Amino acid sequence: MRVDIITPFPDMFSGFLDESMIRQAQLKKCAEIKVWDLRQFTEDKHRTVDDYPYGGGPGMILKPEPIFYAVERIKNESPESNPRILFMTPQGELYNQDTAKKFSEEKHLIIICGHYRGVDERVVQYLVTDEISIGNYILTGGELPAAVIVDSVVRLLPGVLGDQDSAEGDSISSGRLDHPHYTRPAEFRDMKVPEVLISGHHARIEEWRREQAVKKTMGKRPDLLGNDSIDS
Repeated sequence: MRVDIITPFPDMFSGFLDESMIRQAQLKKCAEIKVWDLRQFTEDKHRTVDDYPYGGGPGMILKPEPIFYAVERIKNESPESNPRILFMTPQGELYNQDTAKKFSEEKHLIIICGHYRGVDERVVQYLVTDEISIGNYILTGGELPAAVIVDSVVRLLPGVLGDQDSAEGDSISSGRLDHPHYTRPAEFRDMKVPEVLISGHHARIEEWRREQAVKKTMGKRPDLLGNDSIDS
């Protein structure tokens, strides 16, 4: 998969892309991720990417020209990919695991990071295929949401995680929260691991895990439970 990120603040991605799973995904050639400085696509000496809104009002708006030029440059580098173009905005579709899975099946994503009061509407009308929001709150820009998209999508790509079943069986993916986890020591400050987990009885352990997963989901996120989740 190829992922291109367009932003006026490219340095915000330097640490994120060079660490942990994202770094390994790039080293394994599972994902090619490139960050583009929006200011490189400006035509004035001040490298201006924003301007005042027509009709007045507070704040600044990202100009259309640099974004169009950036997308065209990226498409020229990969003319056969037919990329999906995402715009990070609180007005977009609320992001979830199903959307992450859908995006992970694409060959090419272009992510446009919004800023200031927003972006010229012509970008949304003529370039963007998906407007995406990661939650009902406002952030300074689209860089953090873009990082969320990259992390949640790339980890689903074949070969990225050591155990692909781990990604597919993650909490939320299964329609319920994950069961509680414990590791050594078996007792710490009088706090003990449940006896069933150290019993060696695999059938009882699996039954306990299913029961605990449903119990946790009912208590914390009942909205995740489908009609048959409790019995399955």
